[in-house]
Amino acid sequence: MGKLTNYPMLLFLLSLLLLWISAHAGAKFRKNRLRMEAEEREDFNVIVAATLTLLGLIIGFSFSMATARYDQRKNYEEEEANAIGTEYLRADLLPPTDRTNVRALLLDYLDKRILFYITGDDAQRHQVNLETAKLQGDLWSAVQVPASAQPTPLVALAVAGMNDVLNSQGYTQAAWRNRIPLAAWGLMAVMAICCNILIGYVIPRTEKRTIAFLVLPLVVSISFFMIAEIDSPRGGIIRVLPQNLSTLSDSLRNP
Repeated sequence: MGKLTNYPMLLFLLSLLLLWISAHAGAKFRKNRLRMEAEEREDFNVIVAATLTLLGLIIGFSFSMATARYDQRKNYEEEEANAIGTEYLRADLLPPTDRTNVRALLLDYLDKRILFYITGDDAQRHQVNLETAKLQGDLWSAVQVPASAQPTPLVALAVAGMNDVLNSQGYTQAAWRNRIPLAAWGLMAVMAICCNILIGYVIPRTEKRTIAFLVLPLVVSISFFMIAEIDSPRGGIIRVLPQNLSTLSDSLRNP
């Protein structure tokens, strides 16, 4: 399920098929019963209504969770851009040699952070993360040396800014790993299957079922698709793009 949610379209197709089969399975359960008694139908209608309401609530909460996580990833991308831009300016507080070195490293680091957002290949992304970690060590050394040699309040500002740059990357990584729990996906799937089985069981045999058995599976599958789209950082069409980082890169290289 964890890897499946990284492919929203595949999740949509599998959900639609599974829920459609569930509706027909519900009809199979009562194939030998031509009609329900009035009281029995009324009881089942109450159960179906309650189950559908619970499914709607769970889907709504999950959608809200996915949206909150998507907004968090966007906010951290903006914070990364702000932290790097601020540190680039605070490099003026360092001695000339160290200033040039820090700014050159920051530009390289900025390029790696942009690649982190746009790279889709797992092997390439792993390489980007390794290079980013190495650059972080170089950046910290670049401000640590002048801070040790000249521990003034101005140099301390440059050190604090570099600390913000490194921390912001860690916050971003944590936000990208913060996904909807598998337990929530499992609960939604179980509820959706139960709802479709009940729908198939309740609809009388004399009614045309083709459309009735397709509507609920289709609606629920679309909901799953939208949740997975928003929740998956890389698997869907809706992604967090490095807009602020790219704008910062252009402004620093073309002042």
